[in-house]
Amino acid sequence: MRSFEHYIDGTFSAGTQQFESVNPATGETWALMPRAGAEDVDRTVKAAHRALSDPAWRNLTATQRGKLLYKLADLVAANAQTLAELETADTGKIIRETSAQIAYVAEYYRYYAGLADKLQGAHLPIDKPDMEVWLRREPIGVVAAIVPWNSQLFLAAVKLGPALAAGCSVVLKASEDGPAPLLAFAKLVQEAGFPPGVVNIITGFGPDCGSVLTSHPLVSRIAFTGGPETARHVMRNAANNLAHVTLELGGKSPVVVFGDADLDSTANAVVAGIFAATGQSCVAGSRLIVERRVKDQMVQKLAAKAKAIRIGDPQDRATEVGPLATARQRDHIEAVVAQSLSAGAKLVCGGARPEGFAKGFYYSPTILDCDGVNSPSAEKELFGPVLSVLSFDGEQEAIRIANDTPFGLASGVFTSNLSRAHRMVRDIHAGIVWVNTYRAVSPIVPFGGFGMSGTGREGGLESVLDYTRTKSVWLRTSDDPIPDPFVMR
Repeated sequence: MRSFEHYIDGTFSAGTQQFESVNPATGETWALMPRAGAEDVDRTVKAAHRALSDPAWRNLTATQRGKLLYKLADLVAANAQTLAELETADTGKIIRETSAQIAYVAEYYRYYAGLADKLQGAHLPIDKPDMEVWLRREPIGVVAAIVPWNSQLFLAAVKLGPALAAGCSVVLKASEDGPAPLLAFAKLVQEAGFPPGVVNIITGFGPDCGSVLTSHPLVSRIAFTGGPETARHVMRNAANNLAHVTLELGGKSPVVVFGDADLDSTANAVVAGIFAATGQSCVAGSRLIVERRVKDQMVQKLAAKAKAIRIGDPQDRATEVGPLATARQRDHIEAVVAQSLSAGAKLVCGGARPEGFAKGFYYSPTILDCDGVNSPSAEKELFGPVLSVLSFDGEQEAIRIANDTPFGLASGVFTSNLSRAHRMVRDIHAGIVWVNTYRAVSPIVPFGGFGMSGTGREGGLESVLDYTRTKSVWLRTSDDPIPDPFVMR
């Protein structure tokens, strides 16, 4: 059985407590993970705080920080396959997805490396003749970065990259579900040459790790990706120190398909949007809203593709859908699908554990026809391979259904009508709108949501600015003595 360690203040430690991690493909324990408690978290945050004023980090030029990030990017690229195999073993995400995604993660670090020495202050044209005023951008401080198990190397990169480019120090908390790849990633951080305490990587459970971290008085900024309920705790904890907070909370993303769309191309995009990563993606297109005149045709195409998906060992490159990450997630999906069928939804395909997989947390790609039904599957974020199908008769109805959710992270629109596409982009309440495509990402483009999908943005230039604070500097240029303020003239 493998054993992993925390990375705190430049050293590796198993700590005093450990917990077992389960391989989702087999349902069996495969590794021991360190479990951080309150004392561990406190020690880690204090190490990060010390690193801010350590000349080894503080005195680096922005260009030098960028070079460290470039080196880290190269190390991620060189070790992408090893990290991918660990992520697949610990989360069940298929190897061809983890391999491709982690290789691309290196581009995020390269992007932020290039931005490190592009952050500029400003000279202000002040209205006082004997003053020069300028703004400095300085690192905001210690950052608590909290990521879930899914796409964790990517979600860590969009936090670590801009934070380090800005000169912050970071405590990165990996999810207790599948933390292996991030704990292994710590070795690359050390090899890249970041000074001790600048990047710290720990894992643990909510009450004695996450809660302590997000309420710590030395934390200045929290970057959290997860669910709305946990986010509420994060917000309450952040109030203790008035820490700046960004939240990326997932959603119930609509994919709107008009009858004039290329249905074969659209079907491929819909399948990728909901069944890739076994549906365990914050931007999963879990609500298909299709024009009524092509609904049956579209559903038939999707059902044929869903039934043909190859379910199997996630380490096998031929596998197209692997297991869910945890047994509790599979149980939750089974319960919601059962509730939806009881409410009147019709099962098109799937809806059960696949045959031949007695071990592991597998669930078949599922399509539910929820037209005219108040189906829980069309309302709740399931985080699994379940597509709920609804229909519409006109643009306004499509918009109404698309926006009938408290979430607002991602959305898709498929149409050959350019004017209609622009109207839909304008009217859909979501932080991302993909038109005639789905799940495209780039380090250049910010992402984030509306409503219950969170606050703030990650990715892009502005995300680096979010890890800085401005300092106003006033310089008096006159040589005349300052007059006595209590002498009336």
